[in-house]
Amino acid sequence: MNRYCLTLDLKEDIALILAYEKYHQAVWPQVIKSIQDAGIIAMQIFRFDTRLFMIMETDESFSFEKKAKMDAENPKVQEWEALMWKYQQPVKNALKGEKWVLMDKIFDLNA
Repeated sequence: MNRYCLTLDLKEDIALILAYEKYHQAVWPQVIKSIQDAGIIAMQIFRFDTRLFMIMETDESFSFEKKAKMDAENPKVQEWEALMWKYQQPVKNALKGEKWVLMDKIFDLNA
């Protein structure tokens, strides 16, 4: 199992933030299926103010390239991503077109 941590920002508008959270209380079943089909076995998203933090645990079949290809070929996932982008904005120093940015682990208590 692998663990990945990613970050993204929300737009600074409380109404948009609350709407974003409401969508995540009932994520579309097709989106859930696409996450699981990509080899993601657990996922949590946390929020502080406008900053989002995602933890993904994956099986050995997962790769970011495979997930991106699957997403690009799935119209429902593309619809979800377009909808979510109304609430999201890239973090500082994100590459052009990059949404969720992979974070570097800098400390591990058990290492």
